[in-house]
Amino acid sequence: MLLLLLVFLGGVLTILSPCILPVLPFVFARAGQPFIKSTLPLLLGMALTFAGIATLAAVGGAWAVRINQYGRVFALVLLVAFAATLLSRHLADWLAKPFVSLGNRLLPATGSSGGSFSSFILGIATGLLWAPCAGPILGLVLTGAAISGPNTQTTLLLFAYAAGAALSLAIAMFAGGRLLAGLKKNPGVSEWFRRILGVAVLAAVVAILMGWDTSVLTRLSTSSTTQLEQTLIDKIHPEANPDNGSMAMSGGAMTGAMSGAMTGSMTGSMTGSMSGTNSMMSGKATDGAPNEGEVPALDGVTSWLNSAPLTPAELRGKVVVIDFWTYSCINCLRALPYIKTWYGKYKDYGLVVIGVHAPEFAFEKDEGNVKRAVKNLGVTYPVALDNDYAIWQAFNNQYWPAHYFIDAQGKIRSHHFGEGKYDESEQTIRDLLTEAGVQNLPEPASKNVKASGVQAAADEANVKSPETYLGYERAEHFSSPEGFAADESKIYKLPYKFTLNEWALEGNWLVDKEKAVLSAATGKLVFRFSARDLHLVLGPNPNGKPVRFRVLLDGVVPASSHGMDINAGGEGTITEQRLYQLIRQQGDVKEHTFTIEFLDEGAQAFSFTFG
Repeated sequence: MLLLLLVFLGGVLTILSPCILPVLPFVFARAGQPFIKSTLPLLLGMALTFAGIATLAAVGGAWAVRINQYGRVFALVLLVAFAATLLSRHLADWLAKPFVSLGNRLLPATGSSGGSFSSFILGIATGLLWAPCAGPILGLVLTGAAISGPNTQTTLLLFAYAAGAALSLAIAMFAGGRLLAGLKKNPGVSEWFRRILGVAVLAAVVAILMGWDTSVLTRLSTSSTTQLEQTLIDKIHPEANPDNGSMAMSGGAMTGAMSGAMTGSMTGSMTGSMSGTNSMMSGKATDGAPNEGEVPALDGVTSWLNSAPLTPAELRGKVVVIDFWTYSCINCLRALPYIKTWYGKYKDYGLVVIGVHAPEFAFEKDEGNVKRAVKNLGVTYPVALDNDYAIWQAFNNQYWPAHYFIDAQGKIRSHHFGEGKYDESEQTIRDLLTEAGVQNLPEPASKNVKASGVQAAADEANVKSPETYLGYERAEHFSSPEGFAADESKIYKLPYKFTLNEWALEGNWLVDKEKAVLSAATGKLVFRFSARDLHLVLGPNPNGKPVRFRVLLDGVVPASSHGMDINAGGEGTITEQRLYQLIRQQGDVKEHTFTIEFLDEGAQAFSFTFG
C-alpha cells in the first residue's frame, strides 16, 4: 500500500513539470463544463490511455513505439481541429452536429452523448501527449516491469500513477472552471478568452511538433519535478545513491528516458545511469558486524566461465565477493584492476570472487563476446553469465558495479555500490578472512594498484558530461533538427550550433531502441563534451565486417589527446562490440566538440561515457 501511495503521489507531481505546459491548454478548454458529462470522461480517457501506453512500454518493445508515434499524430490532428472550434463558433457547431444527431438517435430520452464522447476522445489525446512527461517514479515502475516481467503489481502501480496524474488534472480543471464562471458574466470577454485559448492550443501543438515539449521543457523539468520525485524514489529504494556507478532502475536517467525517448519510443529498458557523489559501503566485517541475510542461490545462470557451476553450499567455509558487472560498462572496467588484485592476493587464503555478468546491451548476452572480453581483460576467476537477471533479482541489485561481501557461513556482511573505497573493501575481505580463522595474511594491495588506459581512475573533478545513450529508448540531448525516426533509415543533419552535452547525427542512420546504425557510408556522430576522457561503445557492421573511422577534436586531429583505441591522427577501426577509448585530453581539461566520421557502412554506436 505504501508503494502504491508513493507512486500515486509521483503521478500528482507530474503536473508541476514544465513539459506538461503544452497539454494544459487542452485541459483548461474543457474547464467549467459539467463534471459527469465532460470532465470525468476526459479524465478517464487520459488515465486509461496513459496507463495503457505505459503498459505497452513495459512489455511491447518496438511495435509499441510505433503505436505511440501514430497515436501522437492522431492526437495532434485531433487537437488542431479542437483549436479550430475554439477559434470559430460556427465551425464548432458544424462539427458538433453529427454527434448531436447520433446521440439523439441512440439516446432520445436523455439527449446527446456527443459531449461525453468528445471529452473521452480528448482525454485519449491528452493521455498520449502526457506520456512523454512521465518522470522518475514511472521510470522506476517500468524498469521493474522490464526486469521482472509484467505482473499484477506492475499494472496496479501504473494505474496508481495515472490516477495521480488524473487527480492533478482535475484540480487544474476545477481552477479553470472557476475562472470561466466569472468570464461567462461578460459574453464579449468570454468570447475573446475562448479565442485566446484556441491560439494557446495551436501554439501547444506547434511546441509538440517542434519537440519542445520533450527537449527544452524537459530540461526545465529536471530542476522542478525530478528532485521531488527523487525524494519519493528514495523512500521506495533508500539506497539509490551509488558512487560513480551505472544504475538500473534509476530516477534521473528515467526522467530523460521517458521524456526524451517517448517522443519516438517507449521505455522498456532495464537500464539507465546515474552518477552519485557518495559511495555506498555497508557494514564492516568484524565481530558483531551487520548480517544482511543468507546469500541467495546462484540459480538461473546461462553458463559459467572459468569454473564449473557453483552453489552456496559449495562455497561454505570460503569468503566470497560477488561482483556485478558487464564488460562495456566503464565504471565496471575501472573497478576491475582492484578486483583482480584481491583475487590474486587472497585466493590461496580462502577468497572466491564470482563475477556476475549482467548484460546492459543485447550484444553482451552473446557468450562468445563475453568469453573474448574475459580473456582480453585477464579475468581468471569464475564468471556467471546472468543473461536473464536471475542472480541480479535474487540479490535485489540495482547497480553496475556492485560488490557483495559474504562470510564463511554464507551470510552477506557488507556491500558497496559503484567505484571507489577500494581500501575499505579490501579491509572487509581481510576482516572476513580473519574471522574465518585465516592467519598471516599478506600486506594490503589496493594502494599499490596501477591502472592504465580505459581502466585508469576518472578525473571526476572535471567531468561535466553525463553518460549518454544513442538509442531512442534512453536518448537525451539529441539535437539533429529532424528528430528521431524510430526503427527507420533516415537522413540526418547537424545543427548549426552545439551547446554542452548536445549530440547529433549526419548521414543515413537507422536508430533503434538501443543504438544508432549507419545505413550507408559515410556518416558522422558529433558530441559537445567536457571531460578528460571520452569513450564510445561501438560495434562493427552486423555481418562482422570491420568499420574504419577517424576522430576530430574541434575540427582537427586529436594528436596527443588521442585515446588508446586510435592513433594521433584520429584513425581507428571497429573490430568488435565493446567500449572504445577515443579521447584522453592532455593538460587542462576544456570543453570540445568531438566528431567521429565512419568511413564504412554498418557502424553501430550505443553510448558515450566520460571520465
